[in-house]
Amino acid sequence: MSFKTLRVTFRLTGVIWGSMFVLWSIGYIQSAAAQNTRHAVPKSHPRLLGSRHRLGELAKQRPEAYLRVVKVAREYDADDHSKMISMALVCAIEQDAQLGKRAVQMAMKYINGPIRKGHVTFAHDLARCAIVYDLCHGYWSLDERAKFHAYMNKTVDANIRSETHVFHNGWYGYKNWGIGLACYATFYENQRAEEFLRTLEQEWRGRAAPALQLAGAGGGWAEGYYINYWLYEWLFFCEVARYCEGTDYYAMAPGFFNNRAIASLFEAYPGIKIYNSRRPVPMGDGGGRTFGGDRDKTLSARRILVNRLRDDSSHQAVHAFNETTSRSSVGAYAYKDFLWRDTTVKKAELNSFKLSHISPGPGYVYARSSWDEDATYFFFKCGDRFTAHQHLDIGHFLIYKYEELAGDGGHYDSFGSNHDVNYHLRTIAHNTILVHDPCETWPGIRAGPVSGNDGGQHHNWPHHNGAVLDAADWQKGRKLYDIADILAFEDKGDYVYVAGDCTRSYSLKKLEYFTRQVVFMRPGTFVIFDRVSSRNPHFKKTWLLQAMKVPDETEDGLVVTNGKGRLFIQTLLPPDPQVKLVTGPALYRYGGKAYPPKRDTGPAPQCRIEISPARQKAVDYFLHVLTAADADVTSMEKAIAEVKDQEVTVTIGRTRITFEMAEVRGRIELFGRRARFTNQIVVEPTMPPGR
Repeated sequence: MSFKTLRVTFRLTGVIWGSMFVLWSIGYIQSAAAQNTRHAVPKSHPRLLGSRHRLGELAKQRPEAYLRVVKVAREYDADDHSKMISMALVCAIEQDAQLGKRAVQMAMKYINGPIRKGHVTFAHDLARCAIVYDLCHGYWSLDERAKFHAYMNKTVDANIRSETHVFHNGWYGYKNWGIGLACYATFYENQRAEEFLRTLEQEWRGRAAPALQLAGAGGGWAEGYYINYWLYEWLFFCEVARYCEGTDYYAMAPGFFNNRAIASLFEAYPGIKIYNSRRPVPMGDGGGRTFGGDRDKTLSARRILVNRLRDDSSHQAVHAFNETTSRSSVGAYAYKDFLWRDTTVKKAELNSFKLSHISPGPGYVYARSSWDEDATYFFFKCGDRFTAHQHLDIGHFLIYKYEELAGDGGHYDSFGSNHDVNYHLRTIAHNTILVHDPCETWPGIRAGPVSGNDGGQHHNWPHHNGAVLDAADWQKGRKLYDIADILAFEDKGDYVYVAGDCTRSYSLKKLEYFTRQVVFMRPGTFVIFDRVSSRNPHFKKTWLLQAMKVPDETEDGLVVTNGKGRLFIQTLLPPDPQVKLVTGPALYRYGGKAYPPKRDTGPAPQCRIEISPARQKAVDYFLHVLTAADADVTSMEKAIAEVKDQEVTVTIGRTRITFEMAEVRGRIELFGRRARFTNQIVVEPTMPPGR
């Protein structure tokens, strides 16, 4: 079977699988809807987070967290959002009139201020005012209530056309959580509240939920890191809808919500870091290199989903993971612990939980060597295009051991900046392949000043920021957006195998095909085999790795050391490779032009490793063995490659891995056992090694 036939077969299989998934989802939604016991919104206050009795019982059940909420409400300086929510909670539970009146005064600053619209967090303003309105309802005068209604209505009217692309900028949390909370808080009193709420629900059912099913299947999300900023707010609204009306928004996108907490667990690098927090992996824009409140949002989002799915063993494992960082890192966020940390959920044995996960919607594969904090971590991306916050980085991977070793290049200095559109989001800043056609040009990216030909991936932006409007729009433009496939995935315990077709992410004028196969042999060895065929044999091909530190050059290859972690890099193909280390001021320069960032967003790769064949050919093969280890390891077992009969075999000690050079196939001999690599996605993992 030829590679083209194989690719078509996999794409047809994906379509069939996708159709079956959609039918299953429809059945699930219909079943959930039938069981959904929707009820009238309570007329009494408070109601957003349950009754006063419920909140009082939570204070008894979670005394330590509640005590911290009280201190934030009465003693600490805090941001308005945390302060107002904390004050409102204590007011409702203790019926503290003085605290309630102070909270109303803080809300009136926003209500009497200008109407904010567009790409600003107007929804957060609405949400905090709505929480105060509901929990401190008796302390609002009739005039203040009327002013809140007017402020709410004007804000909603001003933002009807704000953030309408459901794949982009967290439509759910960025905009609609605040509108939804305000609607439930003012229900029966503001004559437009129900109208707004039903419009929101209709939008969710018709546009947003299908988008989550499409680009969020398996719990990952194509927009990347931005999920850590917006998801918590949307889940907050979903919980409010459940308390107020019994509406189950989760049941409308089960492929995402039933897997999101699991994917989120796998999106955390190993190790507990600053302020007892965990850093999510960088994906696309806004990679969270420095500490921020997004880490606590991520923890709270997992908690909400775990509480909902508490009887599921996988979510009980997530709960065990959550409990390793049992308090929010930011002291003012005590209210999040109070509302969402439920210690009555059963904890499963985390060490018996699977060590890898796949999210087929965005095309993400995550894997670890163990659940120890010093584990080796791997992330791989090979999925379709949906939103502007994605990068031109199909085939990209990350490797982590104590610290990032192979990272994500550039800085998100601003959206559409010269550095952003010519380096940060471009292929040259990622761990994948360049194919340089000197005549290639790029269309406008994010309406930014594109002038660099990096030789990387290509996308014709139909909208100035690259975002697709909704799932129906994506299907209409599928030829443009369907750009990559994970062809195979399987976790056999001792190793993980993943294969991806990255071809369609490049201009087809220059590329015939590019496939990537990765074997992650636990605990820390990665064998990466790339097949690249260009339309013109003179187009230079370059294998990229973004090294977090400048590597040392040794007789056995390059060695990257970052903190307590070390990465050994052995290049087995191409033969006699040209190796270039790009560092310092040259790092952000190519093609005779410089694209330095306007600001430093945190620790970024300090060296771009470029590896190319000594002589250009139409078809080139790249074969690398990367090994993550402790920084005190001084050498690594030498890998040997043999090319014979259209196969390349890698020998590492007693392990032999063979890749076919004409097909995306191969086999492995490990511990005396032989096996062929799968040609499909196998989601049921083998138990972790030694279990």
